[in-house]
Amino acid sequence: MMNIKPVSELRNYNKILGEVKPSQPLFLTKNGHGKYAVIDIEEYERFKLGLELLEKLENTKSDKIYDNQDVMKEFGL
Repeated sequence: MMNIKPVSELRNYNKILGEVKPSQPLFLTKNGHGKYAVIDIEEYERFKLGLELLEKLENTKSDKIYDNQDVMKEFGL
């Protein structure tokens, strides 16, 4: 279930922000249209790590074939 509220509900921000949980963001609307997403800090960190991984993968695109050890070394694993 998506948690969608008008931005005006932030007047009671303690109650509203208490509804934000990992994997359960709060979407805020303004004038009936989606405007903001409020996410748990842990979710934000996972999101950032995912973007970094995608960027690294994008940078490794080539015709070269990598074996498992090369990939592990590249990502410091």
